[in-house]
Amino acid sequence: MYIPPLFSALRQSFAAGYTLNALRGDISAGLTVGIIAIPLAMALAIAVGAPPQHGLYTVLIGGSLIALTGGSRFNVSGPTAAFVVILLPITQQFGVGGLLLCTAMAGVILISMAVLRAGALLQFIPYPVTLGFTAGIGVVIATLQIKDAFGLENIAPAANYIEQISALGQALPSIHLGDTLVAAITLAVLIIWPRIVPKIPGHLVALIVGSLVGLALKNADISVATLGERFSYVVDGVSHPGIPPFLPSFIWPWQLPAPDGKPLVLSFELFRQLLAPAFAIAMLGAIESLLCAVVADGMAGTKHDPNGELLGQGIGNIIAPMFGGITATAAIARSAANVRAGAFSPIAAIIHAGVVLLAMLFLAPLFSHLPMAALAALLLMVAWNMSEPKHVLHTLKIAPRNDVLVLLTCLSLTVLFDMVLAVGVGLLLAAGLFIKSMSDLTDTASVSSTEHEIPDLPDSVTVYAIRGPLFFGAAEKALSVLRKFNPEIRVVIIDMRAVPMLDMTALAALSNVLIDYQKNDIGIIFLGASAKVRYKMRRAGIRLAHNKLSYVSNFAMAQARALRWLNPPCELPDANDPTAPDSADKTPSAQS
Repeated sequence: MYIPPLFSALRQSFAAGYTLNALRGDISAGLTVGIIAIPLAMALAIAVGAPPQHGLYTVLIGGSLIALTGGSRFNVSGPTAAFVVILLPITQQFGVGGLLLCTAMAGVILISMAVLRAGALLQFIPYPVTLGFTAGIGVVIATLQIKDAFGLENIAPAANYIEQISALGQALPSIHLGDTLVAAITLAVLIIWPRIVPKIPGHLVALIVGSLVGLALKNADISVATLGERFSYVVDGVSHPGIPPFLPSFIWPWQLPAPDGKPLVLSFELFRQLLAPAFAIAMLGAIESLLCAVVADGMAGTKHDPNGELLGQGIGNIIAPMFGGITATAAIARSAANVRAGAFSPIAAIIHAGVVLLAMLFLAPLFSHLPMAALAALLLMVAWNMSEPKHVLHTLKIAPRNDVLVLLTCLSLTVLFDMVLAVGVGLLLAAGLFIKSMSDLTDTASVSSTEHEIPDLPDSVTVYAIRGPLFFGAAEKALSVLRKFNPEIRVVIIDMRAVPMLDMTALAALSNVLIDYQKNDIGIIFLGASAKVRYKMRRAGIRLAHNKLSYVSNFAMAQARALRWLNPPCELPDANDPTAPDSADKTPSAQS
């Protein structure tokens, strides 16, 4: 059984020569990305329905474990926006405990994918599918932030996107001036700051400015909802606002309360209900992490180990939930910032987790003053960057019509229903359109006397040329042409030099054609079939099904065989007789 390598990225970094300059680069990158990760981790935990500290626990445990054991030198893992549409319904139905249990199940699936060498799966996901569901996720995330960005009240959880939009519209009269101002100013800083001072992360500056604006508005008796008002923790029976300033403790996920306040009950039914979302989490985590690794490799000129990365992602997502961490995967924005800040090895991602730890231990009281509207503005910016509207519009302009259809289908289904359905339908639609395109490339046509290479061919001999792969999507249409010929035809030459492959459907259709030829005593000559194609045809018994059947390699041989059949000097030799003149063209071995 294949065992993916542990610590492959770390070992690769040390093999490349870990110097003092490399350590300086890792420290600089770790500090930069850590500052970016702190507000994002809290905001994304809130977005999936969990208290903000669970996002910090994810970076602290999951981020460091994945970096240590994974296969990419530059991936930075933690909570990501892509998971919001999957995780939020889980939290609403099963609570935080159900979310953590589902994450651990996804971790087991990720390890199984690594053992099965599924690291190359990214190349089988069409680009329009990826672009469509990520853009759709961006739309959903942005919609979810409208409530906190405007301070809207009395909005019940919606069953679908249409109901959510309707509920937001009905709640618009409850808009709060203070929250709206904080969100607008924070968003403005997020947009403008990177253009002025790109070296300093705009997330930190925007949250500081948003917090100061919120504090000023509160002093002016204008209400602004803060993190400390929304979330709290209990120590020795005493409730405290904000997030706890201490390390997470070990706890089994099912010991956390469900939405009804009771602990989860482990049962087969619970695992059955969580299995589908766990597979969705694992698939999305694999796609995100491997895509992120490819992007980072392109920026740094390195090469990641895809199966090692899946193994690291699985380990991180199994262990992190035991300490309160939610689903983690590599984030493209943070990984790209990691490379640009000078990272050399996974130690940068471990340092970034250390920065989050220090912030949690020493700055937790300050976090309680963060305005919810500022965090919502931060996620609005994340959603905008994730949806890539300019890229989507450009793709819609230049992409083939089939790819545009796949993109719009995935985007619409992600927004209106869910990402799992969108990806499934998108893959099926892309596959169906690809099969249709490939079948259009396969055809069978009659070749006139001026086109083939046989100058003096009798009128009772006709030539057909098959071009393209003969598979289930094209075989019947292509081979049906072989039945349309003049009744006076006695020999049919089929040029198969442009047939790279054929499947069982093609073999069955070809056998039916040969049965018709045998009934009418028509000879058939296959010209130029490759060794693999001849091998498949003979294994299917096509040679044995017809006495007047031969495989030849060129037109001269085809002409000689046709003329001998039409004007036999004596008894027609058996085409299956090993002493027959074409016996030199033997069935290739299985190795061919």
